[in-house]
Amino acid sequence: MNQSRVFRAAVLSAIKHDYVARGMATHPRFELVVVADDPHIPTWAHERNQQFADANRIPYVRDVEGALNEFNVDVAIVSSEAARHCDLSIRAAQVGKHVVQDKPVATSRCEAERLVEGIEKAGVRFLMWNRNFLPAVRHAREQIYAGAIGRVRALHVDFYFAKDAGPPKGSRQPGYPPLDWQAHQIAAHQDGSDGGLGAEPMGELAIEGIYPLAYIQMLTGAAVRRVFARSTAHFHQLYADNGIEDLASVTLELEAGIVGSLALGRIGSASHPSGGEIKLHIVGDAGALVLREACPDVGIYYRNQPARDARQRRVAVDNDFRLADNFADAIDSGGPTILDARASLAIFATCEAALESCRTGQPVTV
Repeated sequence: MNQSRVFRAAVLSAIKHDYVARGMATHPRFELVVVADDPHIPTWAHERNQQFADANRIPYVRDVEGALNEFNVDVAIVSSEAARHCDLSIRAAQVGKHVVQDKPVATSRCEAERLVEGIEKAGVRFLMWNRNFLPAVRHAREQIYAGAIGRVRALHVDFYFAKDAGPPKGSRQPGYPPLDWQAHQIAAHQDGSDGGLGAEPMGELAIEGIYPLAYIQMLTGAAVRRVFARSTAHFHQLYADNGIEDLASVTLELEAGIVGSLALGRIGSASHPSGGEIKLHIVGDAGALVLREACPDVGIYYRNQPARDARQRRVAVDNDFRLADNFADAIDSGGPTILDARASLAIFATCEAALESCRTGQPVTV
């Protein structure tokens, strides 16, 4: 295949994380040519799609299938509400388009399985957006593959991100109604404090669990067999009102006797000066690694610095470009991406089992 070919990409909904489409556009082999969505979506969703289209000087078409066909598209980039991820991705695959999708992969097991079936039946490539190409994570992988710590026996990931989600827990006065999930998510999009967009509330295990679990999957190559988890709404009134978690811990039993764990949460912007603590601890039979995901970074301090200005800034971050490059290579070769549909299903199954464990208080087989 011509490895200099430029792939024409349709953005199928840009109403949640438009950084997925912007990330793909950093690579010279991907060109955004159209934004498309279904005609029946709400007005606010059409407005976001139009804003993204205008910012990128491309048309917005209220007809998904029409846009995929009329604009000679090769790739579909999906970043809608979570509940529509699978539907849009499957529809694109059915007409032969390769798919890049925002997380989470799905909101139900049957949808995730339907996605895998649709992608594999169509013979197209699929990439779930992830952070596996961040410099520190790549370094960990290189060290493990080089045998620097021997065989991996155990690992732990801290994945705390310092973002708000409305008022703090305990702030709702007696007699006031609970906070409405979807209304808050729509309004909070302006400052980035929205979480899982959609009518159905989603906690942080379902939304963010992909990232640490993708690290564990990539660094060990082992499948998760059993989980035990605990969760709570500790920080945010929105999460408490809607019965979902903003803080969780998960213990994992993996193949080959490997044990793992992760702790994650949306811990509020006041809790950390630079976006949150994300760290990997990896123990092998010949050594160990401890890495901060944010490395390399630099500290920036100056007079009258705003309180919420991040003191530590990441540098040399080319994760978006590398993801796009990996996707282009997969299209060229017909090989897998760094996080394909079947691997994404495995992560979804682990999150699903963890949430069941939270509800039952018992270990759950994946």
